[in-house]
Amino acid sequence: MLRFRRVLRPLGAGPGARASAPLHAGAAMPKKAGATSKDKSQSKEPEKPLPPLGPVAVDAKGCVTIAIHAKPGSKQNAVTDVTAEAVSVAIAAPPSEGEANAELCRYLSKVLGLRKSDVVLDKGGKSREKVVKLLAATTPQEVLEKLEKEVEKK
Repeated sequence: MLRFRRVLRPLGAGPGARASAPLHAGAAMPKKAGATSKDKSQSKEPEKPLPPLGPVAVDAKGCVTIAIHAKPGSKQNAVTDVTAEAVSVAIAAPPSEGEANAELCRYLSKVLGLRKSDVVLDKGGKSREKVVKLLAATTPQEVLEKLEKEVEKK
């Protein structure tokens, strides 16, 4: 009677292959011939946006954004205060059906010397805390200077 002996081999090993020692958890895989390691300075990481300049900042897409604290229902439009957190803006429109939001964008476009279509409400449609995005090519410093001049007129 013939007896067969079964020999266990690792997967992928041919009939004459020997089993190799398994890699332990911290071991690195061997490098391919001619492969070079990339230096951190060579990696192409996206540029980080500029740090916020008070309430005026630059978003990831490069647009200037302004944090606004809106005060709808005022007698007249005015930039009342510029703090580290937000620009306070009094709006002469009621806070219903988006009238105050539209008036805010119109007023800011006038103050900043931009087209109405370049000033867009980004966040806070139903809140007093809003974020307005400027689609025109401008810098945060220019925007902050114009807003501070408007506060001084008051």
